[in-house]
Amino acid sequence: MGIKVKDDLFARVRRSMVERLLVQRGITDKGVIDAMLTVPRHLFVEEGLYSQAYTDYPLPIGEKQTISQPYMVAFMTEALGLTGSERVLEVGAGSGYQSAVLSLLCDKVYAVERVSVLAARARRLLDHLHCSNVVVKFGDGTLGWEDEAPFDAIIVAAASLSVPPAYVEQLKNGGRLVMPVGPEGAQRLVRVTRRFGASTTEDLGECRFVKLIGKWGWEARIKASC
Repeated sequence: MGIKVKDDLFARVRRSMVERLLVQRGITDKGVIDAMLTVPRHLFVEEGLYSQAYTDYPLPIGEKQTISQPYMVAFMTEALGLTGSERVLEVGAGSGYQSAVLSLLCDKVYAVERVSVLAARARRLLDHLHCSNVVVKFGDGTLGWEDEAPFDAIIVAAASLSVPPAYVEQLKNGGRLVMPVGPEGAQRLVRVTRRFGASTTEDLGECRFVKLIGKWGWEARIKASC
């Protein structure tokens, strides 16, 4: 198992973040809590933002993208209901932080990132942290990852007007998808569960994410409707 950081001066701050921002707000899954305690979030932002790395709001990572707030990372991860044996598709790898958290909770992570600079940077950092069970791919995340499907779980860190069809198609029977859906200002986090060819959708609450861009993404659908 990877992610061993020597002389981690942020361990105390990270523990405070988990206790105040996650546990006190209802995160109960021990695996998720332990993963959030382990992954050094400050390494996934620019050095100038280290002092803000353990606050509960998104931070810029370049290329007009952000690293999600810690609570949302924990909440979405907990909603997947991982037990350790799953193959998980992550759409919107960004800095690689969510990938690192998932790497401690499942068998293998398949992370897709549409910005090549971010994909390469995430791969380098994940290698540095010895996250050998994470595969990073540069490409259109709205298409999923057909060659590696089906997946036990899919997590998406960007919002679309609706769930791209490939996601449900690439879920195993009993698989779970967690993603934000809706336009800016009216997004909802949903959990879609596939059972015997059909799917059910649960509303997990209000959220705010960057746009999911690609063939089945928000902007593409807006253009198609014009």
